[in-house]
Amino acid sequence: MKNNLFKLYILSFLLIADFAMFAQPGDEDGGGGLEGEDPLPTPINAKIMWLAIGGFLFVVYTIRKNRKIA
Repeated sequence: MKNNLFKLYILSFLLIADFAMFAQPGDEDGGGGLEGEDPLPTPINAKIMWLAIGGFLFVVYTIRKNRKIA
């Protein structure tokens, strides 16, 4: 149980740190107007290679886990 909780803490930290690193800072002037310039769009495929590698590793893990030994 302790090991699973530790893994959950590490996963939570990595997910929160990832969002925090790529977050855009807010307006510091305090104007609060809705007519301001929009930020540049962020590409969706920035981390598509990591997603593909993770998916492949998950498939390999699942196949090995469910393989029956004859």
